[in-house]
Amino acid sequence: MPTAHPRPVIAALCTLVVLQVVMLSALYAGIRPHPPEATPLFGMGPFIGASVSAALAAMILGPADRAGRIMSVLAAVLAAISFGPQKYFDAQFPLIWPAVIAGQAAILKIAVRAFGHLRGRMKTPVAL
Repeated sequence: MPTAHPRPVIAALCTLVVLQVVMLSALYAGIRPHPPEATPLFGMGPFIGASVSAALAAMILGPADRAGRIMSVLAAVLAAISFGPQKYFDAQFPLIWPAVIAGQAAILKIAVRAFGHLRGRMKTPVAL
C-alpha cells in the first residue's frame, strides 16, 4: 500500500509548534492574551514544552513511520487542550480565535492522516 506524502502532516505539526511557541513567549513576556501560568493539573510552561517536544519528535520520526504517527497523534491531543473546541467558550475567544482556528485545522489534518487508513477497515464486515 503506497504511503501518503508526509508534507501536509509535517506542515500541520509545524503549525502547532509555532502556535505553542508564540503562546509560551506571550506567557513569559506577559503580553495579553496569554495562557495562565498554571492550571490545577500542571504548569503551562512544562506542558507547552511537552507539546512542542511531541510535535518535533513526530517530525523527526516522520509521520509515515508508526512511532511518528503515534507522536503526531500525541502532539494533536496535547494541542487540543490549548486549541480544542472548549476554547469557543473561553472569555478570551475574541482575542485568540485565529490561533484556535489554525490549531484546530492542524489537529484535524493530523487526525485525518493518522486514522484515515481505518476507514477501509470499518467498511469491511466483521466475521463472527
